[in-house]
Amino acid sequence: MLVESDPHETRIAVLEEDKLTEVYLERRQRRGVVGNVYLGRVTRVLPGMQAAFVDIGLDRDAFLYVDDVADGAHAGEELELGEAMRAAGGVPASESTPPTEAEPAPPAPAAETPPPTIDSLLKSGQEILVQVTKDPLPNKGARVTAHVTLPGRFLVHLPTVDHRGVSRRIEDEAERQRLRDLIEALGNGGRGWIVRTAGEGREAAEFEADRAYLTRLWERIRQRAESASAPQLVHQDLDLALRVVRDLFSADFTVLWVDGEETYTRIVEFLDQVQPALVSRVKLDRGDRGLFDRFGVDREIEAALKPKVWLKSGGYLVINPTEALVAIDVNTGRFVGQHNLEETALATNLEAVGEVVRQIRLRDLGGILVVDLIDMIDAEHRAQVFAALEAELKKDRAKYKVLSISEFGLVEITRKRSRSNLERLLTQTCPYCEGSGRVRSVGATCLALRRAVLALRGRLASRELLVRVHPDVAQALEGEERAILEELERELGVSVVVQGQAEMHHGSFDILEM
Repeated sequence: MLVESDPHETRIAVLEEDKLTEVYLERRQRRGVVGNVYLGRVTRVLPGMQAAFVDIGLDRDAFLYVDDVADGAHAGEELELGEAMRAAGGVPASESTPPTEAEPAPPAPAAETPPPTIDSLLKSGQEILVQVTKDPLPNKGARVTAHVTLPGRFLVHLPTVDHRGVSRRIEDEAERQRLRDLIEALGNGGRGWIVRTAGEGREAAEFEADRAYLTRLWERIRQRAESASAPQLVHQDLDLALRVVRDLFSADFTVLWVDGEETYTRIVEFLDQVQPALVSRVKLDRGDRGLFDRFGVDREIEAALKPKVWLKSGGYLVINPTEALVAIDVNTGRFVGQHNLEETALATNLEAVGEVVRQIRLRDLGGILVVDLIDMIDAEHRAQVFAALEAELKKDRAKYKVLSISEFGLVEITRKRSRSNLERLLTQTCPYCEGSGRVRSVGATCLALRRAVLALRGRLASRELLVRVHPDVAQALEGEERAILEELERELGVSVVVQGQAEMHHGSFDILEM
C-alpha cells in the first residue's frame, strides 16, 4: 500500500503482485460524506416511490428508501454480507462474495405482516438521524439510511438493529461458531454486532476493546443529536488515510509506504491503538521522487482514464461507460495464436478476464457491467474462462453478482460502489466536445502542475518560472488554488508567473525558466 499526502490531497494505491488494483483519492476541501451521520429533516414524503427526501445540509436533499427506515432485520443481513460500509467514502462499500448457504434465512411466518409504508413511518418536517451510504452525484442527492453502522477494527456496531453476524469471508465453520459465541457474550441491549473479516482468530479481549470504543462513540453521536437542530452534521468519519488503514491494511500486506511525516505519525499512532503488530510494516518514505511516480502509479492512472487497454499478448480491451451500463469488449487485436481460432479465443479470454477485473477495481466501475468475450464454441472452454473470472472476482472487496456466459459470449456482472469512480474524480465534462468525451479537471491539472514543478527541485538555474496554462487553470491558480503557487514559491525559492493562453489544452501546461 502507498499513501501520498500533501496539504491539498491524499492519494492511496494498493498493489497486488506489483500491479495497481485500487486507487483512493480525497481532496482536503472536498471530502466525501459517506459514513457521516447527520440529524436531518424530512422535506418530502413520496408514497408513490416509497421514499422520502431529507435535508441534511448539503446542496441537494438526500434520498431515503422505506427499507432503510423500517426493515431492521434485512439491514442486519445485508450488513453481514457487506461488513457495514466497511470503507465509508474511500473504500468500496463491501468486501462480500455472493450469498452462500452457510446461514440460511429463517422460514417465513405463516401469515406475514404487510410491510410498513413510508408515509406511516415519516412525516414532512420530522427530524431523523441518518447516515450517508452513497455520495451525491452531479444530478442526484446523497443516499442515506436510518440504520447507523459504526465500523471498528474487528467489529461493526449496529446501534439501531438487534442482529448478530459474522463476515461471510470467514469460511471455516468452527471459527464462525467460535466468533458467534464471543459476540453473543457481548450482550445486546437492542444493539447489533458483526465480526469483520479482520476479526478472524481474535480473542475476547480485543472484541471487548472494540465494543467499548464503538459504544462510547455511539453515545457521543446520540448526545450530539439530542442537543442539535436539524440539519446538522453530528459525526464525521475518519479521513481517507485512516479509513483505508482501518478497513484494508492487514497482515496480507508486506509494507505500507507513507509519503508525508504528519500522515505517517497519525497512521502509526492509530495502528498502535488498534493493531500494534502491524506498526513495524509502516515505513516513512524520504525519497526525492514521489511514491506514485516511483512505483509507476501515475502512469497507470493516466492509462485507466483511456478506453483502450492493451494485453501482453497483443489483444486489447475497450471499456465504454454509458448512462445505463458499462460495456467491456475483448478483442484479439494483434494476437493471432498458433493453432486455430478456438484456441486463440480461449487464450485471449483467459488473459483478458484478469485484466477486466483489475480494471473494474481500479476504475471502481459500478452498476451493470457487460463483458463481451470472444466467442468460444467448446463448452469446456467457456467453463474454464468463467471459472477464471470468478476466481479474479473473489479478490474484489465490493459486493457483486455474476451470471454465467451467455450463448452470445456475454457475461453480466452487477457491482455495488458507494463513491465516485476514477473517471468522475479526475475528469470533467469536455468543453471542446460538449460532453461526448472527458478531459482532466481544472483541480487535477493544478495538482499535476504542482508535482511537475516540485520535481524540478535542485535543477533550476533561474529564480523565476513562467507557467503557461489554459485560462481556466490560470484563474484557478490565482484564486481557489492560490495556495499551490504560494507553496511552490516557498519550497523552491522562486517567483512563479502564471500566463493563461486560450490555445492551451485544458489539461496541458508548459513550465519555462525566465
